Amino acid sequence: MTDLILEDVERQLNRATDLETEEAVSVLRTAREDLQALGNDPDVDEERRQALEERLDQRIREVQNRDAYDSGLGASMNPEEGDAP
Repeated sequence: MTDLILEDVERQLNRATDLETEEAVSVLRTAREDLQALGNDPDVDEERRQALEERLDQRIREVQNRDAYDSGLGASMNPEEGDAP
């Protein structure tokens, strides 16, 4: 049963790549909550659960950073040569 939940979390992690930022973050946070709920389950492979949780956290940061970059923040952080001081 818990292996199915871990596999579902992995699918959600992969699925979030194709979603818009807000929806992707929502899917990833829900998956992380599912993983955290398994934290006390003795039948869960704890190393796999923690690795998935770390991947989810990283993916959430990536998606949020992608949104910030796409909104123009990235352009101000990486100006064109002609715009650079």
